[in-house]
Amino acid sequence: MTQRRLILVRHAKTEQGGVDLDRALTGRGRRDAREIGRWLAANDHAPDRVALSPSVRTRETWQIAGEQLDSTATVVEDQRIYDNSVGDLLAVAQDTDPSVRTLVVVGHNPSVHGCAVGMLGGVGDEAAEQLREFPTATIAVFDVDGEWTDVGSKPATLVAISTCRG
Repeated sequence: MTQRRLILVRHAKTEQGGVDLDRALTGRGRRDAREIGRWLAANDHAPDRVALSPSVRTRETWQIAGEQLDSTATVVEDQRIYDNSVGDLLAVAQDTDPSVRTLVVVGHNPSVHGCAVGMLGGVGDEAAEQLREFPTATIAVFDVDGEWTDVGSKPATLVAISTCRG
């Protein structure tokens, strides 16, 4: 059976106020985004593809994080991630090309947190406890047995979770 890796990332800390789509990272957010990239590199989680919300904060988060990785992934923006529903996040993963082995989705709460909890399929009290919160700059790494079209239809394995602070 094919194994896929889905990595959910909540964008780093942003400024408050203003037009939501245009909110940029704070100084802390930029440091945390750098730490996201360092964590991914240190744990050998370089993606083949990255799907981002079109918001400034998600694009900045990945731009800074991606600079810490040796590989270059295909990066795409997807409005469904900004629309912020669990179903939309699952659809982004399900629509991923079969050649992709590791997909990073950089998005927003509450959908990123809800998707991470839902990926467990209601199993594993210890894993569920690890996902109790999903603050900014948090990464959840899941292994999915099967094809991308299977994401969300059966439980995935939580491989790692980290909140990155720089």
